[in-house]
Amino acid sequence: MVSVPREARSYQGTSAGVVTRLAAGIIDVLLVAVALAGSYAAWAALRFVLEPRDFRMPDPSLLWVVIAFFAYLVPYLTVTWWMAGRSIGDHLWGIRVTSRNGSQLGLVRAFARAAMCAAFPVGLLWCAVDRDRRAIHDLVLRTSVIYDWMTHPSARWGARQAAD
Repeated sequence: MVSVPREARSYQGTSAGVVTRLAAGIIDVLLVAVALAGSYAAWAALRFVLEPRDFRMPDPSLLWVVIAFFAYLVPYLTVTWWMAGRSIGDHLWGIRVTSRNGSQLGLVRAFARAAMCAAFPVGLLWCAVDRDRRAIHDLVLRTSVIYDWMTHPSARWGARQAAD
């Protein structure tokens, strides 16, 4: 059974605040930026291999960079929230995205939440003033972000049974 650190036990299951959520989001954005930079490098390398004499570094417009960033970010967040309930940034900060009743998000809700977070990231700041620490996308989609240091849903279930 996975044990929650003593210092974190009083926070386990409570709503995560804006600082923790922002820190997790920054990690996720940096990971997506690294993936995008890797794709750019691969694209440049492929162009060099195919046309070494006429090679010039690709020069995508800002619009294409923004579109590609969203094309990486939304599926990344969708899949991680749908499959694991947390992204890599969420995992590092010990938070989990759930529905209001505590269950894992379905694919459609995970996609809608990812799209809203990507398109309107400033909506996260609402959780700083909301009594229940919910951001705009949490209110609209009926989701919650809680502190949860358990690594797997079965570990949470085992901890509940042991507590009973």
